[in-house]
Amino acid sequence: MQAADVDRSEKFAMMRAGDLGSVHSWELVTSVDGPGTRMTIFLSGCPLRCLFCHNPDTMAMKNGEAVTSEELLKRISRYRTIFQTTGGGITLSGGEVLMQPAFAANILRGAKEMGIHTTIDTSGFLGAACTEEMLNDIDLVLLDVKAGDEETYKKVTGRSLAPTLKFGQRLADNGTEMWIRFVLVPGLTDSFENVELIADHVSKWSTVSRVEVLPFHQMGKDKWADLGMKYELADTEPPTKAEVERVREQFRARGLEVY
Repeated sequence: MQAADVDRSEKFAMMRAGDLGSVHSWELVTSVDGPGTRMTIFLSGCPLRCLFCHNPDTMAMKNGEAVTSEELLKRISRYRTIFQTTGGGITLSGGEVLMQPAFAANILRGAKEMGIHTTIDTSGFLGAACTEEMLNDIDLVLLDVKAGDEETYKKVTGRSLAPTLKFGQRLADNGTEMWIRFVLVPGLTDSFENVELIADHVSKWSTVSRVEVLPFHQMGKDKWADLGMKYELADTEPPTKAEVERVREQFRARGLEVY
């Protein structure tokens, strides 16, 4: 079934069942959102309001295109040979992928049935929405840890850190591989103490195979303006190479593989 054929009375039932989702966009990337060449699918909707978000246009569900799981899986299947050749696969991102858990679960299940490697990129804030069945269809989780304490996390995202930490521990207990992502923002997340707290948390999770320190950038600035939204970091400069390396060394000191 094509999404265009769905009338309003069917739409919500299909979304609850995971047969219809809101997709903002997708792209083919290499070694960015997981191993190999990947089809990264950006789902619409996010409960966080990160000050440094470079995809604010994915925050609202209404900004996505209605796509059936059948349509999306057909598109994914076209790239099976590329995925197999490069050791790649699909990455469900956003927005926040767990805003649409039923749809995400159907896509992950369909991909696994095709023998395709699966990854989700998530803040973990909605980790409770990830069922055990869904978790078993995920090969890798890119877990975005924005800050190491509740006060800083709330300042950065408007939400609580606790659900992210709970989800990280659940992933470790389940044996699910994790890549930790941390955005380094001067004057916001760059303090020695904040980085140490994050390192404390992630070093306890036995399935973390790498930590990515991502320097803040201004590539999303124009999107905020286009949406008529106030961008509080308009005057914030990216971190220097020395600042990035200092933070990477803090993670390396815990025996973590850092990029």
